[in-house]
Formats: sequence, structure tokens, C-alpha cells
Amino acid sequence: MNKLPFYVDLNKLDILKELNTANHYMGELKGILKLLPNPGIVLSLINLSESKDSSAIENIITTYDEIFKEIVSKTPLGGKPKEVINYKSAIDHGFLLMRQKGFISTNVLEEIQNVIEPNKGGIRKLPGTVIINDKTNEVVHTPPQNETEIRELMHNLELFINQNDEYDPLIQMALIHFQFESIHPFYDGNGRTGRILNVLYLVLKEKISEPVLYLSKYIMENKEQYYVLLKKCNEDIANIKDFVLYILKGISETSKNTTNLILRINQSIELTKEMMKKRLPDVYRYEIVEHLFSYMYTKNEFFRENLNISRATATKYLKLLEKEGFIVSEQLGKEVIYKNVQLLNLIKE
Repeated sequence: MNKLPFYVDLNKLDILKELNTANHYMGELKGILKLLPNPGIVLSLINLSESKDSSAIENIITTYDEIFKEIVSKTPLGGKPKEVINYKSAIDHGFLLMRQKGFISTNVLEEIQNVIEPNKGGIRKLPGTVIINDKTNEVVHTPPQNETEIRELMHNLELFINQNDEYDPLIQMALIHFQFESIHPFYDGNGRTGRILNVLYLVLKEKISEPVLYLSKYIMENKEQYYVLLKKCNEDIANIKDFVLYILKGISETSKNTTNLILRINQSIELTKEMMKKRLPDVYRYEIVEHLFSYMYTKNEFFRENLNISRATATKYLKLLEKEGFIVSEQLGKEVIYKNVQLLNLIKE
């Protein structure tokens, strides 16, 4: 298997044009994030959306309803919603580790993967792993099978991530993503770990300030092409140009979509603020709007703890908010939960 750098000239006109477009849309996204009064709300929602999409690529299919019910329930059921929640925790953990260390190492990636798949952690030690097209069952690529070779390739990748600046970070990210997925160092969770590596690398190289740009939806919608390119490039690394173009197009498309989503969420927050001031002037506090958009699903316990109010006051406020259409209640076992339907519909679009 090839080691990085690949010594393929990527200073080609079509790549440079696509790179310029991707940087333009990423710049817009970075600018929008700086203007947000509370970027944490949007980041949390986008990270959860990414967790759902990235898990779906691995055929872990669930709904936002199931995910949020798993979060708020006193008796969580586990299963697929829990796997999605683990993925979001892995994003947060990886971002914290990278900020603390100032680099991305094999150990950091192992920690991320261990949060995603708690019972399947660590570098592969046994042979038998292959990458399969889940639609056709075709073997797309057979990664290295020997632990020593895997560790050597991961060390080489680690050096490239932290020391090589030959190309723009968007091109570098494409190369890193290809190499990580081709090594496939873990028994499970490689795709999800690799997609977190993408965004952490962009933050490391200061292309974006927060982990907010994810390619999972793009890859899911263009999955067949992804498999074809992965196979072609492993057969002949000269084909890596096509993989780089694929990733750059994904960055442009995802940046535009993420920017639009952030704008819609922010507009929804502002509209909710104005409506609440008019309809419930005695109840309105910005912290209430912030809470409803941070949790999407909430309950009396979360509401009163977050706002530092009594149970009676929380009950009163929640009933008034439901009456005015800001939230909808639902029975979950013995508990009553409340969901921000407006926000849920935005995220589902």
C-alpha cells in the first residue's frame, strides 16, 4: 500500500478551479459562524445531524424522534439511537483532545473510535477485514492485514497530518481521508472516525473555527461514486486526482447547505424571540428561547435546572409555551416531554 506523500502532481487546472470554489463557500460558512450570537446552539444541532447522517452510511438508521427520546428518557433503550449519541460524544471528545494537544495523533483517533464503538476499540490485530460495497457486496478494497504494517502506515499518516503542508488544507484533507479509509485501522467505526478526522483537520489548519463542516450527507448521496473512486485509487494512486475532485465538490456543496441551514435556524430563533415577546411578555426570557433551540426536546427537569426555576414555575411556563404553539407535548412512559417542532422540521429538511 502506498505511503504519503503520493508524489502525484495535483496542481491541475480543474483541481485548482474546484479548490477556489470550495474555499469561497467555506469562507462564507466561517464568516456566518462569527456573526452568530450563540454559535453553540447551531453547532450542537449540526453535530447531532451529522451523527445521524454519518451513522446512516454504516446502515445505522434511526430518526430524530428516537434519538431525542433516548437522550431525555429516564429508561433509555440503547440500540441504534445510542450509537448515534455515541458518535456525537466522539466528535466532542475528539475536538477537546485536539484543542488540548494541538495535533492529531493515532492515539487521538483510537480514543475517538473507542467512544464510537466502546467494545471494539484498538488497532486491528487479526486478519480478515475488507471494505465491501454494501449494495453490490463487491470487495472494494482489501486493507493491510498485519498489525505492524497498519501501525507503520498510521505513523506515516500521523506525520503527514501534522507536518506536511504541500497543498491547500482542503486538498490535504482529501488525501488524508483516502489514506485513513484505505488503511482501515479498526475492526469497526473506521468510516465514522474518518469523517470526524476530516473536520478536526480543517479546524487544526484553521480553515474553520469550529467542527461544523461534515461530508456525511454528501457521501451518503454519492456513495456509489465513493466506492468506485476508492477502488480506482487503490489500484493506481495516479487516480487520486479524481478522489480529490470528488471531495472538493463535497466541501462546496456541504458548505453551501450548512450556511443555509445556519441562516434558517438563526431566523427561526429571532422569529421565536419576537413572537414570545408579543404573546408571552411576562414569561419571555432569551434563556428560554436558547433552551428550546439547544435541546429541541426537553422536559420539566431539564427546563427548571437550565433556567434555575422551581418545578411549579417550570410547569406553568411549559403549559403556556405549549398553549401558544412554541412546543408540543408528548407522553414518554411516565414522563411528559416537549419538542420544538419548528426546529425539528428545519433539521429534517
